[in-house]
Amino acid sequence: MSKAARQETVEALTATLTGSTNLYVTDFSGLTVDHITDFRRKLRAVGARYVVVKNTLARRAAVAGRLTALDEAVFKGPTGIVLAGEDPLPAAKVLTDFARAHDKPAVKAGLVDGKAVEAAYVRRLGELPSRDVLLGTVLGVLNGMLAQVVGALEALREQRETAAS
Repeated sequence: MSKAARQETVEALTATLTGSTNLYVTDFSGLTVDHITDFRRKLRAVGARYVVVKNTLARRAAVAGRLTALDEAVFKGPTGIVLAGEDPLPAAKVLTDFARAHDKPAVKAGLVDGKAVEAAYVRRLGELPSRDVLLGTVLGVLNGMLAQVVGALEALREQRETAAS
């Protein structure tokens, strides 16, 4: 790769990294091409991308993009980056489920809403229920509270009617 081609790659990677507030750095060693293709397909289904990068170019892009949270220790060994898009949860869920099924890729670190997170945090994100399930749970709790209030008011009304008769 010529120096000009490397520079173009670094500039493109810098733009990609700085444009993504949610990303996960992984170690993909041990995955076959078929597994990586399947992993990319699953990520595309939730609006995320998976990019395999050269460590030296990724380090340069992180420095150029002022991503101090991604230190040099992250870019060791085979490195792939999950670009999660606006919502970090679906990509974390795909990453966690895929790693559970295949024992790879291993998460090295990540950025969630522009803040550095560790691998354990990404796993916890992946284990959260989906947004729809969480909203349904909250609505169920609110509905239950409203039903209790209505029941209490109904009991109070019945007590007053009984006392008046």
